[in-house]
Order: sequence, then structure tokens, then C-alpha cells
Amino acid sequence: MTSVFFAAFAAMQLPLGKTLDRFGVRWVSSTLLWVAVAGSLIFSMSDSLSGVLSGRVLIGIGMAGVLMGGIKVFSQWYEPRQFTTMTGLLVGIGSTGALFAATPLAWLNETVGWRVVFSGGAVVLGVVVLLLMVVVRDAPEGTEKAEPQPSEGWGYVFGNKVFWKIALLNFALGGNLLAFQGLWAGPYLFDVYQMSALEAGNFLLMMGVATTVGYLSSGWLGGHWGLRNILILGATIFLFSQLLLMLTMEAWTLGLAYAAFGFSGALGLMTLAEIKQFMPLSMTGTAVTSVNLFGIGGTFLIQWLSGLIIEASSASAGTYSPGAYQYALLMMAGVTLLALIFYAWPSSRNEAGMK
Repeated sequence: MTSVFFAAFAAMQLPLGKTLDRFGVRWVSSTLLWVAVAGSLIFSMSDSLSGVLSGRVLIGIGMAGVLMGGIKVFSQWYEPRQFTTMTGLLVGIGSTGALFAATPLAWLNETVGWRVVFSGGAVVLGVVVLLLMVVVRDAPEGTEKAEPQPSEGWGYVFGNKVFWKIALLNFALGGNLLAFQGLWAGPYLFDVYQMSALEAGNFLLMMGVATTVGYLSSGWLGGHWGLRNILILGATIFLFSQLLLMLTMEAWTLGLAYAAFGFSGALGLMTLAEIKQFMPLSMTGTAVTSVNLFGIGGTFLIQWLSGLIIEASSASAGTYSPGAYQYALLMMAGVTLLALIFYAWPSSRNEAGMK
């Protein structure tokens, strides 16, 4: 039930990009968000697995245009350095919202129940969509819309070697970050360090805060020191944090590793800003959704593969051995290393000048 949200979200990425480029953010994103409103209401009223699955699918479809729509509209309103800063702020604010929402939502769930939470969320989202329709404009007044040319499409994007460098780095950074943070970071603490729920929660909060800081600062860092430099530095720190997590550590070192993992992985957000530099303005939506597909796809594949590795390496069901996590982290580090080498290794003068 949980995973179908991400499946629907990922399936929307490629058609979403061309739709944003063709029809604009204001109406495409608002239309999709009405689908999410309907999905939330269906989910809240369902009494069967098919009902809640349908609701989750509609929520995933509806939410697919939030980040990508924001990036597309920012590309029309802001200069390149401002664009990177705004992209980081967009995701950082969203990540901050998730942190602040955790405890209040848990309290609401206990107080009024999950059905009221989802139906109430649908009402709040509906208000936001109305504001989006009334307030947002796709570009400054008087700006001439750049129409995509016949030669500008998925073939143009996927035929560009620079795209593959950026997309595979997003696969490694975004995929590993979401796969570990969203699934294995808690069980790792329980099984390897035998932590209580409260102790593990403190480390997860530390990783969440560091991830949020990484998102918020990524645009500013990329704008001042260069996107390529920040991505190489972030991927290198990310790699070493994965290797560090394979070791048995003291609490302060473990906290540092969790914070470094979250912060450096979040810098991978700048892959979405970098691809914009190598594509025509009229293709921003197509380009960023194509790169984002690899981050979402990486989350699926790395979660699935790490699960197979951890289960196959553990003798007992339910509790996994430290060695099992080491094998999974080694796989994750290998993915990061290969993506980093491919990204950082210049094969032409143009790629050597990527910034």
C-alpha cells in the first residue's frame, strides 16, 4: 500500500515533463493536485485494500507535479544563481514541514483517527490549490513563451551524455538517501546497536535535520561554488559516510555519520538544477523530470536490492545481523562510487567545463 504512491509518482515523471513544457505549471500542477485531493478523500473513506490502493495511487499521481512544477516555474522567473537557491529552498521548506508535521500528525492520529487526518488534509490541500490557481503565473508578464522545437524531446534528453552523468549521480545520491533514510536507518540502529525507540528516534531526527539543512543550503552552495564542485564534494562525503556506517562506532561518531549521510545526500538535489544548464529553456520540465525519474527509480531499486541482501545474509527472520547491513551498505557505496567516477571523469572539453 505504501509503495504504490512512489510507483504512481515515478510513472508520472516523463509525461509530466512534456506537459509542463507545453501547457505551463499553473494549470498542470493545480489539475494534478485536485487529483491528490480526490485521492485523499477516497483513502479516508475506504474500507477495502482496493479502495486505499486507489487512493494512494491518485495521491501519488497528484503530488508528482509539486517539485517539478516548482522547478519549472522558477526557471522562468529567476536567473541561474537565484534558480539554484530557490530550488534548494523549495525542497528544504518541504523537508522542514515533514519534520514539524511528525509529532502533530501523530497526536492528531491518536486523537481523531487517520480518516479525519486524511479528509482534513484534503481540505487544506484544496485551499492551497485554489491559491495556486489564483496567484501563480508561469512567467513574468510580457515574457514570450518558448515553444519546444520538434527536435527537442526525450530523444534529445536521453541522447545527451551529460544527461546520463547527472541522472546516474541522482540515482546514487537520491536513491541511496531515500532508500536508507526511509526504510533501513531505523532497523539498522535497532539490530546493530540494540537501541531503544527513543534513542533511535534521536539519531533519525539528527539525520532528518541534517538532510533539511543540506536541502536548504544546497542552492546557495551551488550558486557560490559551482554545481559540479558541490555535487562532487557531496558525493565524496556521501560515499565515506556509507563506508563509515559499515564500522562499529561510538555514539558521537555514529551521530556524525548519520548527519553527514543526510547532509551530503541532500546536495544531490542540485542535479535537478544542473541539468537545466544543458537544455533549452523550453525543455526544463522534460529535462528535470527525466533526471528525477532516476532518483525515484533508484529509491525503488536500492530498497528492493538492499532488502534481498539483508534478508539473505541473516540467519533469523525479523532481526538482522550487523554483517547483513554491512553487505547492503557496501552495495550502496559501490553504486555511489561508480556514479561519482562516471560523473567526475571528463571525456570531452565541454564536459570538463561543466559547472
